[in-house]
Amino acid sequence: MTIWEIISLLGGVGLFLYGMTVMSTGLKNAAGDSLHTILEKVTTNRVLAVLIGIVVTMLVQSSSATDMMVIGFVNSGLMNLAQAIGVIMGANIGTTITAQITAFNLTAFAPFLIFAGAIMYLFLKKPVPRHIGAILLGFGMLFVGIGLIKSAIAPLSESEGFIRVLSMLSNPALAILFGILFTALLQSSSSSVVIFQAFAVEGLLTYEQCVYLVIGAAIGSVMPNLLASLTTDRNGKRTALLNLYFNVFRAVLLLIVITIFPIVLDWIKLLSPNDVARQVANTHTIFAIVAVIALLPCSKLIIKLTYLTLPLLPEEQRKKEDRRLIYLAGTKNMVPAVAVHQAKLEVNRMGAIARDNLTRAVEYFFYPERDELFDRVEETEQTVDWLDHAISDQLVTLRSLQLPERDVFLLSRLIRVTSNYERISDHAENIIEFAKRLKTAKVSISEAGLDELRQMSVGVLQCLDVSMDIFESESFKRLKEAEDLEQSVDDMQDQFIQNHINRLMTSGCDPLAGVIFTDMCTDLERCSDQALNVAHALLHESRD
Repeated sequence: MTIWEIISLLGGVGLFLYGMTVMSTGLKNAAGDSLHTILEKVTTNRVLAVLIGIVVTMLVQSSSATDMMVIGFVNSGLMNLAQAIGVIMGANIGTTITAQITAFNLTAFAPFLIFAGAIMYLFLKKPVPRHIGAILLGFGMLFVGIGLIKSAIAPLSESEGFIRVLSMLSNPALAILFGILFTALLQSSSSSVVIFQAFAVEGLLTYEQCVYLVIGAAIGSVMPNLLASLTTDRNGKRTALLNLYFNVFRAVLLLIVITIFPIVLDWIKLLSPNDVARQVANTHTIFAIVAVIALLPCSKLIIKLTYLTLPLLPEEQRKKEDRRLIYLAGTKNMVPAVAVHQAKLEVNRMGAIARDNLTRAVEYFFYPERDELFDRVEETEQTVDWLDHAISDQLVTLRSLQLPERDVFLLSRLIRVTSNYERISDHAENIIEFAKRLKTAKVSISEAGLDELRQMSVGVLQCLDVSMDIFESESFKRLKEAEDLEQSVDDMQDQFIQNHINRLMTSGCDPLAGVIFTDMCTDLERCSDQALNVAHALLHESRD
């Protein structure tokens, strides 16, 4: 093989990979945000999740891209592992479409596709036609790359040394290992399978060798996800492990099947006689479909193995417990009146979580060296947001039932109270950000200012405690106490800001610390406003 042929081979591979990237980007841009929306709507229906995984991967022409989106959703809490595994399995089927497409010999049409795509991409202004142009451009480059690869490797069929090296792949174990390493290097099973097709067409690989290379390629395709998961939390890492375990089990299953029933490969070859490229593509697709059908019923066991490998930490267990509905679970089977009572208990639970979050935020503000409090507040804020949406959805559903007037009134106020609690948790997050800014800038609030903020924080928490007690007991005997506490916080805000201005005028306060002091007073005062809304919720219209 000459130097020019080596350069041509590398150029063909590079052009093919770049064409795949351009086409994938064009497809994703043409689809817009719909891909993320589709994935966000995945339910616990595993079959539906598989179908969505197939569709999304066919659109982006990359199982790695789909899997990375799934890792991102799991990492952010928008999807759980039970939902993720279905999408991952579907992605393994969707990615086989590339090999099916490239099995057609469209190299002769590639220049036209590149020309048409370039005209659309370069000269059209509207986004959708430009994205379609990018798809055609990438599609054309993909086939030109395949053509270069085939031309470059044709002389290798006469090289005894190269044939001797490839003959080593007749050993199934070596072929699988090569498939894993080669795909991990390319970071795309679609790309590696297409290259295997090209070698098979030129007679450098037999169909049987390609079968084991395809099995190895499925495992190697997980490498981009494993690398991406290094920057995620433990749930993101579990998602990557989930993908790895599925593909390892898939490889073991397929090896068992073709070892016990070698006639299966003969059946696949009969689907497209004398067309080894199509035979390899069909093997890739059929193996993926069979693996999903066989392993989908075992998905819970794969998830369990993932948790055994990377167990839940105590804080993860707490988050898992918090981010679920306890009292409103299974409302469809409840008597409406009971469901309304359960809804109030769920809102009370959310309030306790928000109250604890505010307490931790205030503690972090005065003790910023406790970094674990910062992380805990951020995590709990996400939990409160989740509860706000989940409880509100259930309350809206309950309002559609035939309920007594008092229950309808109660439900409408519960929706407002969940909003109040969510805002209190938002203010808690603001408070830790104030502390973080002070810590980063290495400035501090004066001792006089800190004393005032401590006094104000105590008043806010007292007001919140009294207000929550009024709401939970539906007894308004302490309403005057809550109102007095809220007014006291308002008075403190006015007085303390005036004190701050005086200190600022006498250069007794750092300017940045002064801004944060004022913002802190404002957030604390708003927390007391939200608390009083809770106290008034079941009495009359709450304040805005």
